[in-house]
Parts: sequence; C-alpha cells; structure tokens
Amino acid sequence: MLRFLHWQGIAGIGVALVLLIMLTVQKLEAVRWQKESTRFETLYRDAQAAFAVTVSNARTAADAARAADRANATRVAAEQRVINERTAYDFEARLAAARADAANISLGRLHLHTQGTADPGPRGNSPVPGLPAPAEKSAESSGQDRLPVSDALTATEQAIQLDELIKWVRAQAAVDTNAATARSRPAD
Repeated sequence: MLRFLHWQGIAGIGVALVLLIMLTVQKLEAVRWQKESTRFETLYRDAQAAFAVTVSNARTAADAARAADRANATRVAAEQRVINERTAYDFEARLAAARADAANISLGRLHLHTQGTADPGPRGNSPVPGLPAPAEKSAESSGQDRLPVSDALTATEQAIQLDELIKWVRAQAAVDTNAATARSRPAD
C-alpha cells in the first residue's frame, strides 16, 4: 500500500475520485432530464388534447350558430312574407273600396245628370230643350275646386299606394332580425 501513497498514486486516486464524481453528476443529470422529458411529453400531449377539444368545440359552436342563423332567417322570412301578404291584401281591399266609391259617385252624378235633362215624353205640347253642351260636362266634374272623378280616383289610388308603402316599410323595419333578441322576446 505504501506504493500508492506517493504523488502519482495520490494523483491517480484523485483523478479516479473526480471521474467518479463526474460520473455521478452525469448520472443525476440524466435522471433529471429524463424526468423533465417525461413532464414535457405529458405537457405536449395535454396541449394537443386541449387543442383537439377546442377545435371540436369551435366546430360544434359554428354548426350551432349556422343552424341558429338558418332558423332566424326562416323566421324573419316568414314574418316578412306575412307582412307582404297583409299589405297586399289591405292595399287591394282599399283600392277596391275606393273604386267602388268612385263608381257610386259616378253613378250618382250620372243619375243626377239624367234627371236634369228634359223629358221629351208626350206630356206637353213641346218638349223642353236639353241642357247646352257645356252644362252637360258638369256631370263629369266634381264641382267647384275639385278634380274630375277619374282624376280623383287616380289621386286616391296613389295616396292609398303611398300610405300602404309607408305602412309596409315601417312593418318591415320593425322585424327584429337579431336571433338573440327574438328568442328572448316574450310571445305575443
């Protein structure tokens, strides 16, 4: 043993100890990095799983939003169709009433006109002469400061058309196109 106690032996033992310490440190580092690698692999797999869930949720939400948009578009189209039909019906009814009133007025004036003409019948010796031509035109006119019946009817039809158009625009503007508020709105 004394042979190892000289400077070369001590240096050899020192080098062996340093190598042993370095090997131990290297072994500990390998174990630590293996644990870190396992942890990073777990984190990576968790992140990939979370990403897959996020993508799946996004697709599900997009599909649900598309379905809600289709349902909302169908609801809005139905409401607008009802408004269009109601407006067209009201418009036609008001026009028919205005035309009937105009026809009644024309018939009433025609009736007044025929009553105002002379009766050429056999009651008297000489028939009373008829009204002069300018006076006959008064049956066409509505009277002083009024339109003739045909023009009055045209004006009335246009006024009805404009009135119904205004009602239609207001009704269409009142249709709620937002699906979220339409669902939360109480039923009528």
